[in-house]
Amino acid sequence: MKIGIFTDTYFPQVSGVATSIQTLKEELEDNGHEVTIFTTTDPHANEEEEKDIVRFTSIPFFSFKDRRVAIGGKHQALKMARQLGLEMIHTQTEFSLGLTGKYVAEQMRIPCVHTYHTLYERYLHYVAKGKILRPSHVKIMSKYFCNQTDGIIVPSEKTKQILLSYGVSQKIAVIPTGVNLKKLSAKSDRDIRCELNISAHNIVLLSLSRLAEEKNIEALLHAMPEILRRYPSAKMLVVGDGPNRMALEQLSEDLSLKEALYFVGEVKSSEVNAYYQAADLYVNASSSETQGLTYIEAIAAGTAIIAKDCSYTNMLIYSGDFGATYHTDKELAQTVIQYLEKSHSENQEAIERKHLLQAISSEVFAEEVMDFYETVLDTYTWDKEFSS
Repeated sequence: MKIGIFTDTYFPQVSGVATSIQTLKEELEDNGHEVTIFTTTDPHANEEEEKDIVRFTSIPFFSFKDRRVAIGGKHQALKMARQLGLEMIHTQTEFSLGLTGKYVAEQMRIPCVHTYHTLYERYLHYVAKGKILRPSHVKIMSKYFCNQTDGIIVPSEKTKQILLSYGVSQKIAVIPTGVNLKKLSAKSDRDIRCELNISAHNIVLLSLSRLAEEKNIEALLHAMPEILRRYPSAKMLVVGDGPNRMALEQLSEDLSLKEALYFVGEVKSSEVNAYYQAADLYVNASSSETQGLTYIEAIAAGTAIIAKDCSYTNMLIYSGDFGATYHTDKELAQTVIQYLEKSHSENQEAIERKHLLQAISSEVFAEEVMDFYETVLDTYTWDKEFSS
């Protein structure tokens, strides 16, 4: 099958969405399909070395400066899509290139499948500090966009239920993003502990995400003093960059955490397994995650997770074999401490880990997406009420 993926976010931008799209592209291509990415220009992209990637002129997205939106390009995209003989459009954004992808599908009369990644109600502060767009606008926009596609993919049951509450009536498939188990479980050539002069006996906690308000990294810092009272030599690696970095560094000083915290900055996706493998626990205090890609990356790399309680994280953790969940930020420190003190059954953990890893593999992810494509194709008819 010849597939066109339309997305405003792709490498070299670092995000779970970009990783998810790359994973899907690689797996589909390994299975003999042809995949072309239609995305935005990026000042850090090396377009001469890119293969099967078409970029459209773009500008930064409001105050979310490291994300971009395309300016026009729909006619160019249609021309390219016809030359490629695309049979399926897969949009991964509700904005510029998502609309372009829908336009191309309508003009070519081929199906358009959409993956809904982001709970935008948690990100409204990026647009005029939340003074213009309201949650009600998000619901209307999401309902309209999703119902004008031929099928929706969501990464979790939580996201599906939210879309249903918005009034989305199009068929929805829950397909969690998979991870490349070989890459993440392979022993890294880098020894992060050695590089940072951290002893093998130190407890190391890892935060790996964009340093932004919705990721709630402040909660991790506020939990550290209590954790340090129990484990005085514990360290935390804060991997990532973003608009809240300076504020977090200042908070670190205010809480006297300078000796315990390492602000590593942004790292390449190919290097994240080294950081997972250096840590005893991956800790995430965000409640805005729809797919929790870093959770399954950590588990695949052999690192237990601490995360906020929800149906998705509970499913991943399997009653404590792979970490623990907590309800409120006040419980975070004690949850970390209790998990570190808890003894485990290694045999049972190995059995459960093998079962879970099979379910979250990139191979299974691509198979389920391909099955959904086939289902959409089997039921597809050109009966649109209108076109762009």
